[in-house]
Amino acid sequence: MKLLELVKKDNKIKAYIQKADESLSAIGYTEHSFAHVTRVSNDTIYVLKTLGYDEKQIELGGIAGYLHDIGNVVHRQQHAQTGAIMAFRILDTLDFDAEDISDIISAIGNHDEGNATCVSPIGAALILADKSDVRRSRVRNRHLETFDIHDRVNYAVTKSKLNVNKEEAYAELNLEIDTTITPILDYFEIFLGRMLLCKKASDYLGLHFRLVINGQRIL
Repeated sequence: MKLLELVKKDNKIKAYIQKADESLSAIGYTEHSFAHVTRVSNDTIYVLKTLGYDEKQIELGGIAGYLHDIGNVVHRQQHAQTGAIMAFRILDTLDFDAEDISDIISAIGNHDEGNATCVSPIGAALILADKSDVRRSRVRNRHLETFDIHDRVNYAVTKSKLNVNKEEAYAELNLEIDTTITPILDYFEIFLGRMLLCKKASDYLGLHFRLVINGQRIL
């Protein structure tokens, strides 16, 4: 994973990730800093490795996961496409191969639910990893009385884990939700689009998508 480590150590990339998160904080979005991009990178690697993809694709997936949200430093709208353009410039400067850059920026440019399309195994794995990262620690506002529905839903998730089983051909998002904070229905109000995108990504990878909440299979 030498290329991934090169990306993680780059000070410019660190600055873009940090500033992107600060921009989202200013408009009230949940955490999108190093905790999020590291988890997405790791889960993208996990999906591809579990499904038996080669080491190059696994590493490129990890890089796409780490860089996928840098476009938020410009604006939240169209951040996937902006981030892909930024990633091209960064990786070209780091002398990445054109073919590798193409795979990475294609995945980044197609990860947002507004206009995402599964264009490659790397892109599908990135979608699964990104849309599965719902958790209490992403909520910045810790005052329950001022929570909006996004804060409540994320804060109510006390545990989340993405599981992939190659033999049984499924990808499963397993959540534990504190229903004293928000009803399960609110999760679907906020994240239905993401779950449908996870289903499409799973289909692309030859998997069935499952959503399990509080021990009950919902999808």
